[in-house]
Amino acid sequence: MQLFREISQKGLKPNIVTYNTILQGLFEIGRIGVAKQLFVEMVSAGPTPDTCMVLCLMVILSTDLLKKLCHSLISWKERENVNIMYYNIIINGLCKNGELDKAHAIFQKLSSMGLLPNVRTYTMMIAGFCLQGLLGEAKDMLRKMEDNSCFPDNVTYNVIVQGYLRCRKINEMVTFMKEMTGRGFSFDATTSELLVKAISENPSIVDMLPELHAEIKK
Repeated sequence: MQLFREISQKGLKPNIVTYNTILQGLFEIGRIGVAKQLFVEMVSAGPTPDTCMVLCLMVILSTDLLKKLCHSLISWKERENVNIMYYNIIINGLCKNGELDKAHAIFQKLSSMGLLPNVRTYTMMIAGFCLQGLLGEAKDMLRKMEDNSCFPDNVTYNVIVQGYLRCRKINEMVTFMKEMTGRGFSFDATTSELLVKAISENPSIVDMLPELHAEIKK
């Protein structure tokens, strides 16, 4: 944002690409309010929103208008080659902004629009469920992606393990940990931090499986 403000200070004018970039970044971290304010500034400055931006703006629209735009995007896809990447931006922003129902509604519409969720799409939905404590739904989503031949990666497993750790569901966490180590994946920094905290509260966790010893040594 500081760099963005410097553009005007240096006598330059942000174009639609500049605005798209900063708005996508804001949506990615769930700062919907700031994104909305920036969009108002953009409208007054002159650049016309393009397809990518309109998709992102769906995040701040009402549910009814959101549904109408989703339907209209079927024809947009053919003309503008709308990519799953844009929907990932929207889903991620909604999940981080606590609007899981809207994110899930968009996710369910993807196939009807001829778009296939990729590993990032599934991972963001799993993260959204975990943030709401809906671990059963997160697990179902993990199995669903595998059934659809979209296989979880290291990030996916870390997200779901973190969800179970935060909810103190240690036995279930161990099951996923066995899966991820069996597939050659490892804990990231956040997962390791949560695991250390859980062990400090319950040292018996270390004895639950040999793989945990190896992870801790790392």
